[in-house]
Amino acid sequence: MEPTSNDSEKATLELLENGVVCLTWQPQVNLEVADVTAAMARLDDLCRGLPHPLLVDMAGTKSVSHDARAAFSLPSAASRIALLGSTPVDRVIANFRRADSFPCPTLFFTDRAEAVRWLLQDSTA
Repeated sequence: MEPTSNDSEKATLELLENGVVCLTWQPQVNLEVADVTAAMARLDDLCRGLPHPLLVDMAGTKSVSHDARAAFSLPSAASRIALLGSTPVDRVIANFRRADSFPCPTLFFTDRAEAVRWLLQDSTA
């Protein structure tokens, strides 16, 4: 599988050769519900109905609105979600929802390689 990408003003979305989809938010971005729903729609289009593990690089995200937080709980093509951050603020933003409120297993990581290993365990992508 060749890498495929899909960019917008606030994020890039790329399907990697290992089957992981990487959603990278721009630094210092303020996320609103339209941003999250657009990114998840792009994810679904990119995955063409097949489940894929999703790596969300949110390092440096400035804020996530209440409605945007709720949009992350909607079902999508993501089979697992690894939230990748680098600061205590990123961890606070990532913990905006209870773990059981996500539609699939979701964890926060500060190490990209560890996040990808977790995403690919038991993967069928």
